[in-house]
Amino acid sequence: MIEASISAVPGLVVSFLVLGALLVLLTVFVARVRSKPWRLPAALALYIAGILSVTLLPGNGGLEAAQCDVGAPLHLFTSTSSLLNIALFAPGAFLGVLALRRPVTVAAAFVCLSGTVELIQATTHVGRSCSLSDVVANATGSVLGAFLGALWCFMRRTPALRPARDVLWGASLLVLGCALFATLLHTRIDTVDIVAKDDARQQRTDTAVQANEWLGKGTEITSSSVEEVGKRLKVTAETNRGSIAGWWPDRQLESAWSKNNHGDDGNSGPEAAAAAAERFAQTWFPDDVVDSKRHVRTLGEGSGRAYLVTYRRYKDGVLMPMRLDITVTTAKRIIGFNARTVADPDLPTVTVDERKARELAHKASGRPTESTMLLAQQVSGTWRPVWLIGAGSQDIAIDAATGQRIVSR
Repeated sequence: MIEASISAVPGLVVSFLVLGALLVLLTVFVARVRSKPWRLPAALALYIAGILSVTLLPGNGGLEAAQCDVGAPLHLFTSTSSLLNIALFAPGAFLGVLALRRPVTVAAAFVCLSGTVELIQATTHVGRSCSLSDVVANATGSVLGAFLGALWCFMRRTPALRPARDVLWGASLLVLGCALFATLLHTRIDTVDIVAKDDARQQRTDTAVQANEWLGKGTEITSSSVEEVGKRLKVTAETNRGSIAGWWPDRQLESAWSKNNHGDDGNSGPEAAAAAAERFAQTWFPDDVVDSKRHVRTLGEGSGRAYLVTYRRYKDGVLMPMRLDITVTTAKRIIGFNARTVADPDLPTVTVDERKARELAHKASGRPTESTMLLAQQVSGTWRPVWLIGAGSQDIAIDAATGQRIVSR
């Protein structure tokens, strides 16, 4: 928030002088009317004018209006930006304690001032950047400054005024301010994760590198998109040579397809195609081919034909969720692949055999069973061994460990 303020905010000095003069004159006037000392309150007013000038004048923070960054890492005493924010608020809280002799209330007020500044930055079109890490740094400076002010008063034998009331007012103000800040942040402001965006940019770079390695040197990404799926990012890119998709931060390719996806005028048979696919799989998906069963199927006819080489893994007779499909031409050229890289889940023991599963499916549907498959599936977020029974126009899913029918919702 502060690091680039002086260089990025035009008219900072003039704005500070004008706002400072107005606040100081108003403070002195009120103090004179109430017959109170005016020097320390005037200094406090001038310092608050400095805070407002530095933080609220138009700039270029990189976020749109109604956005606040919640993903920036917090390095309170090692980050230059955080140290600057602490240094900005600490002297103001120090002066506030000297002027009012109510350290808890002053600390709470400056914490609320920090939250207010960030909310204004988030909800207005001044181009400033709202960040939760700034709020924490500002609050740290506020508490530190108030503590030093209280210590100074204690050493000068000018103790706080009405300590019990100070604690009550300060705590009440802090609770109310935090609740209001959290409510507005949740209801009126779109929280964004700048770190995740940076990760997405990095993944685009990694995808470009992988696209070059697979599709060939000279590959250029023409467009890309990023989709957040849980804690992962799926990046899809269109290039001048084809499409490619992968996962971040796993750095794992999921699929790709060459623009030149027509069959070649080659004479390689299924065994040669399987060997080409094996070399490709060992390079890009070495963990997926371990203990997997390979199957080759011919696609198309004549000169346009190709081969689909599939890898599947079974554990105790159960088909694991891992999938790898590679398409190879008769010239042994890889033109596309689809991969689902999933670690083999730990499954409960299968207690329902195929015959029993057919009986349960027939009883549930009233139709004769046609096909069966035993595979691992996620049921309510948990991996289970499942019999998938073909029964007419519908499939019946039976939990192979309990015998219960699984009804999809």
